[in-house]
Amino acid sequence: MSLKCAFVFAGQGSQATGMGKDFFENSQVAREIFKQAEERTGIDFESLLFSENENLSLTEFTQPAILLVASIAHKLFIDKTSIKPILTLGHSLGEFSALVAVGALDIIDAVELVNLRGKLMSDACANQEVGMLVSLGLSDEAVEKVCQDARDNGKQVWAVNYNSDGQIVIAGIKKDLEELVDILKSAGAKRAMLLNMSVASHCPLLESASAPLEAKLREVLKDNFIAPIISNVTAKAYSTKAEALDLLPKQLVMPVLYKQSIKNIDNMVDCYIEFGHGKVLAGLNKSSSSKPTFNVFDMASLNATIDAIKELQA
Repeated sequence: MSLKCAFVFAGQGSQATGMGKDFFENSQVAREIFKQAEERTGIDFESLLFSENENLSLTEFTQPAILLVASIAHKLFIDKTSIKPILTLGHSLGEFSALVAVGALDIIDAVELVNLRGKLMSDACANQEVGMLVSLGLSDEAVEKVCQDARDNGKQVWAVNYNSDGQIVIAGIKKDLEELVDILKSAGAKRAMLLNMSVASHCPLLESASAPLEAKLREVLKDNFIAPIISNVTAKAYSTKAEALDLLPKQLVMPVLYKQSIKNIDNMVDCYIEFGHGKVLAGLNKSSSSKPTFNVFDMASLNATIDAIKELQA
């Protein structure tokens, strides 16, 4: 039986000290990729990932760290199995890991690219107190109305991550977000909580980052997609450099349609494989799909996922 798999990749918020260490200690391939990434960016990834430090929470370091570990997980997986995806997708930053997985970006080029992306996002937010807030238990329409009402009153807040039914992240000016907490709870939210984020992703506050990101993408992207990617912006597939150049800069300032993406492709796939630390997307997928999501985050889970897929194919 030929299994139809979608490869998925998480974004910021999935990072943790120690992620990737098992790969590093047990794989020469992983150690070589670490070395090349450090040489290209000047980032000491061993210290960044394996020692307690404040840099891992700063977006210019968080993004390359997450992509590095996810791409190594994917590389080790495809080196051990003949399974190829029929589709790939990522959540925000994860879309860049998906580009690596389909051959449209070299791993080291991608590490450098998202290091730049993180810097551009930080620079765009540098002179403002910004943040992000998660709302749990309200419909999309209810959250959108709260945000629209706030904007009508001069506030800068936008619904930006549609993660699952009842879970939406809002981005904007931090003091405006703080005022939304009680409003969301009054509207029926089970929880409304500020997140530990140093930027306001996927909203108009990042407009200044779009052009320089597009310029770097034009330099490093390849027109070599072995499978389509589902865009965060449209929740639809793309598979060319020209489409990527149009969509990825827009991704900075437009909402992540993750749950819509899963719902759009769920009838096409038999399972999902999440690469990188943690099981963030596996958790989100449960609300939109009854299909299994396997995880590859260390050597044991790599082998367990390969075995589980063999059983499904049997």
